[in-house]
Amino acid sequence: MSQMYRSKTLNQISESDIGLQLKIAGWVENIRDHGGVSFIDLRDMYGVVQVVLRNTDLLNGIKKEECLSIEGVIEQRDEETYNPNIPSGTIELEAHKITILGKVYRDLPFEIATSKEIREDVRLKYRYLDLRNRKVKDNILFRSEVISFLRQKMSNMGFIEIQTPILSASSPEGARDYIVPSRKYKGKFYALPQAPQQYKQLLMVSGIDKYFQIAPCFRDEDSRADRSPGEFYQLDFEMSFATQEDVFRTGEEVLTDAFKKFAPEGYSITEAPYPIISYKQAMLEFGTDKPDLRNPLRIIDVTDFFQKCSFKPFHNKTVRALKVHAELSKGFHEKLLAFAQSIGMGGLGYLEVKEDLSYKGPIDKFIPDEMKKQLLDLAGLESGDVIFFIADTEELANKYAGQIRNELGARLDICEKNAYRFCYVNDFPMYEVDENTGKIGFTHNPFSMPQGGLEALTTKDPLDILAYQYDIVCNGVELSSGAVRNHDLDIMVKAFEIAGYDEETLKEKFGSLYNAFQFGAPPHAGMAPGVDRMIMLLKNEENIREVIAFPMSSNAQDLMCGAPNEVTEQQLREVHIKMRK
Repeated sequence: MSQMYRSKTLNQISESDIGLQLKIAGWVENIRDHGGVSFIDLRDMYGVVQVVLRNTDLLNGIKKEECLSIEGVIEQRDEETYNPNIPSGTIELEAHKITILGKVYRDLPFEIATSKEIREDVRLKYRYLDLRNRKVKDNILFRSEVISFLRQKMSNMGFIEIQTPILSASSPEGARDYIVPSRKYKGKFYALPQAPQQYKQLLMVSGIDKYFQIAPCFRDEDSRADRSPGEFYQLDFEMSFATQEDVFRTGEEVLTDAFKKFAPEGYSITEAPYPIISYKQAMLEFGTDKPDLRNPLRIIDVTDFFQKCSFKPFHNKTVRALKVHAELSKGFHEKLLAFAQSIGMGGLGYLEVKEDLSYKGPIDKFIPDEMKKQLLDLAGLESGDVIFFIADTEELANKYAGQIRNELGARLDICEKNAYRFCYVNDFPMYEVDENTGKIGFTHNPFSMPQGGLEALTTKDPLDILAYQYDIVCNGVELSSGAVRNHDLDIMVKAFEIAGYDEETLKEKFGSLYNAFQFGAPPHAGMAPGVDRMIMLLKNEENIREVIAFPMSSNAQDLMCGAPNEVTEQQLREVHIKMRK
C-alpha cells in the first residue's frame, strides 16, 4: 500500500500498533469538542477509529464528512472510555498532523447516520452520500459477496461464463424494449436485451454444453417494490442435453447453497428437492402462481357444493373457501370485510363452526340441513373453525382468495418466521387469449417446448396445451423463470403459427434461431434466478432499490445523473431522428 495517504486501513489497526507512528485516511463521521481536547471519529470503508486532538488548533476549519489524512501515534484509551461497539474501541490515534484531502464546500443534504430515514428521492439524488451510511453500504458489499459466490459455484459445477451482447435486435415478445437508434443505418434501431434468451440458445447450438453469466437485462417496465425499473441482473444459465428435472436439480443446488451461506443466522431453508406445484394447483390452493409456503392456509374449492344450495349470489360462480381455527371477534370480521371490499370484492361470506358442529353465520340458512355434514367433510371442518367464502369468475375468485389468504396469514400471525420456503411452479399454459384483441397468444416465453410436441399442437385446443415452463418461488416472490426450450424447427413454426405469426414473420423476427435450428440443434433447457430479488430476500429488505448501488427511482429516473435527459439537435440529426411536436 502507498504510504502517501495512509499506512493501514482502519480495520487493520489494533493494540499491536500501540506506540507506532501511523497515517490513517477517511471521512469525518463525528466531531466532539470537550474543551481543551477534541475528538474525531474517522471512518473508511472498513471501520472507524477515534482520533484525539490535544492540540485543538488542528481542528480549525474541519467539517463533518471531509476527507482527511491524519498522522499520529496509536495509544491505548483509558479503560473507562473503551467503546465495545467498534473493533478499535480500546485504542485511538493522537493526531500530530492533519491534511484535508477533500473539502466539504456546502451543507450536507442529510445526516449520513440517519440517511435511511430520509425521503427516497433525496437519498437517490445524493446516493454517493447515502452509500456512506454503513447499513446501505453493507448491502452493496453483501451483494458483491453473493455474486462472487454464485460465479464460483457455477464454475465448480462445470458452467462456462460467457458475456452476450448488450446491443441486440428488438423482439416482438415480452415486455417493452429500450431501443437505441443507429447512426450508420438510417431508420434502424438496436434494442437492449430483455434477457440473453436467444444468445444463450445459440450458444447451445454452437456446442457450448453449460453456459452462465450474471446478465444485465433491460425492460421498459413500471417499478414495483420487488422490481427495479429499467434494468436488473439475473444468474442466467442454460444446459444442453438437459431435461426439466436436470435444470431443477441445478437450480436447487445453487439456490440452496447460496441461501445456506448467506441467510441470517437461525433461518430455516427448504432442502432439495423442492416441492413441485403445478400452475393449476397453485392457482387453486394459493390463488397465485407465486405461493408463499410459510402461510399454512390452503384454499378449498367448494364450487360444486354451492351449485346445489339455494344461495343465489354463489350460483354459476367459482367458489373458493379458506378455513382458520381461531376465535374471531366482531371487529376482526369487520376489518377483514373492509379489506375484501378494498380489493374489489362485493362481500365476504363466512360460517363459524360451533361445538355441536352446527354453523353460525349469515349464509347458514341457505345450506340445506342434509348438506351441512357434506360441507364439514369437504372442508375438513372442526369445532372452533371459521370458514370464509369467495365467489366470482374463476380468475377473480382465485385472485381474491389468494389475497384473503395472505391477509388472514398476516392478521392471525400464523406464517412461519425466519424461513426461506422454496417451491417450483410448473406446467404453465402455453397459450392464453389476449384480453384486448381476443386472439390467442403466448402466455409467457414463446421459446418453450410444448408438452406433447407437434402432436399436441396439431390435435389439441391451444388453451389446453401446457408448456415445459417453470418458476422458482421463494416466500411468495418469483425468484426465477425458465423452460425446456423448443429446439425443433417444425414444432417452432407450428407453435408460432398458433400465436398468429406466419413463417415469414418468424424468419424476420427470430431469424437467428430459425436459421440455427436448421443445423442440428441439441435439446436444451435453462433458467435465470434474479440476483437483485435474491439479495433483497436475504437482506430482508422490502424495497429492491436498497440492494442496488445506483438504482433508478420508482419513476425510472436517475436523479443523481439526471437521466433520462435531453440531447442536442446535432445528436438527433446524427441518428436520423426528428422529435414529434
